[in-house]
Amino acid sequence: MTEAEDKTAALLATLWLKNRPIVDERLVLLDGAAAAAAAGSLADVQRKEAQSAAHKLAGALGMYGYDEGTRISRQIEVLLDEGAPEPARLRALIAELRAAVFPAD
Repeated sequence: MTEAEDKTAALLATLWLKNRPIVDERLVLLDGAAAAAAAGSLADVQRKEAQSAAHKLAGALGMYGYDEGTRISRQIEVLLDEGAPEPARLRALIAELRAAVFPAD
């Protein structure tokens, strides 16, 4: 790597550490929506908040090099946009997203 590439990588790593709590919050929001969907009580407001969180994750994760996370986030966003999501599918996608973004956790 060139010095400029090293600096860019270091900056992105620093930004990732700073923004990881926001990513965690958005994943928790998605978990809540999945739990509500499984209980049959996913309100439209909660669904839209979860859809927004998935949209934001899709945009942000690509910037940090998590292309698979972006792809999965978009799938979650579309699933939530279609209305009442199938709970098992939503949970599976969230688990897949978590594994793509935090493989060692």
